[in-house]
Amino acid sequence: MTTATLSSVTGTAQVVTTPLGTRRTPLLTLLPADGALAWVRQGEGLVGWGEADRLEVSGPAALATAAAWWAEWCDRSEVHDPLGVPGSGPVVFASIAFDPTAGTSVFVIPEVVVGRRAGRTWVTVTGDGGPAVVETSPQDAATSIGRLAYADGALDPVAWCGAVAAAVGRIDAGELDKVVLARDLLVTADRPLDPRRLLLRLAERFPDCWTFAVDGLLGATPELLLRRTGRELSARVLAGTAPRGAGAEDDRLAEGLQHSAKDHAEHAYAVDSLAASLGPFCAELVVPGQPDVLTLPNVRHLASDVHGRQRDDDATGLLELVGAVHPTAAVCGSPTPEAARVITELEAMDRGRYAGPVGWLDARGDGEFGLALRCAQLTGAEDGRQARLFAGCGIVSGSDPIAELAETQAKLAAFQAALED
Repeated sequence: MTTATLSSVTGTAQVVTTPLGTRRTPLLTLLPADGALAWVRQGEGLVGWGEADRLEVSGPAALATAAAWWAEWCDRSEVHDPLGVPGSGPVVFASIAFDPTAGTSVFVIPEVVVGRRAGRTWVTVTGDGGPAVVETSPQDAATSIGRLAYADGALDPVAWCGAVAAAVGRIDAGELDKVVLARDLLVTADRPLDPRRLLLRLAERFPDCWTFAVDGLLGATPELLLRRTGRELSARVLAGTAPRGAGAEDDRLAEGLQHSAKDHAEHAYAVDSLAASLGPFCAELVVPGQPDVLTLPNVRHLASDVHGRQRDDDATGLLELVGAVHPTAAVCGSPTPEAARVITELEAMDRGRYAGPVGWLDARGDGEFGLALRCAQLTGAEDGRQARLFAGCGIVSGSDPIAELAETQAKLAAFQAALED
């Protein structure tokens, strides 16, 4: 049964987009402390705040319910949008559960959105914000969160390595080809965690990633699940990871990733699963024959940029397309049903919205969704001092539990660096 909780405004919603020219105030500095919404890469994207409307939904028809809710909201909106570019006009930010049938997905329509694309900046106001909101100015973020205390999540490192070994045993026994196992890490700070500070630090260190925030889940993901612009579709698939090193060691690690049969096999499962799910919707789909190497400050990944064009006779919307391709083998495994079952049996935790689609959608049907990786869920409703960090690894035949644990630690370090003074 699908369940939905929404907080709706009744009647017609007034939505006004105002061009701001070439203003270059960094988008993330505009966010308030509460209710930050963000999708920013290389200084461009969208930030938002306030709630003109909100939907929380779970169940087998969760994404179909959300798509219908968004379409109905747009239909009864009175929109003035002279720009007409992706992200202008009405926008909904979304953070979808890893398992939308069981977990709760969150959709938020902001009262204010500030966007930037190709150097052009605009502000969209829903409701009675009026012209005054055009004069958005940088907000002050907390500069320190004090001392941090870490604690194991669902599994301690030894138990998690045991889960990896069990997964390898099932793979070698022929139950499945690949499974992605994740672990969580809990952190408590002396002072409340300011999402603006964390987002700014993530964006500074990982400018080529998509820095995101929706309903307390924030991070910097290197993986684009699906972008839709008109009929054009694109995705960036990542699978296969190597740590960084210093000097000659860094070069050796990069060369090792390029020639690793284990990592290339892991990557192929992820690319093939996306192509198989997306292909039926496309008139054409271009999949690279070999992956590139994506270099980030803390790790390297094998990466494939996939491009396609949606069939002209296909009316499937972006949320439905996201539902069709998620979860890929990059965050679940292959075959999907068997991998999902092994995750449930071995991970010992509820992923919530970790590794689920996160991004935005506009009234034209354009939008971008990444996968919620390198992220944390801010918790501790009473004092705002707690966070739950996540990291995962693709497990295939030949995976070494200790090496996989080290990979999760390298991925966790991305968010830990943003936390630490």
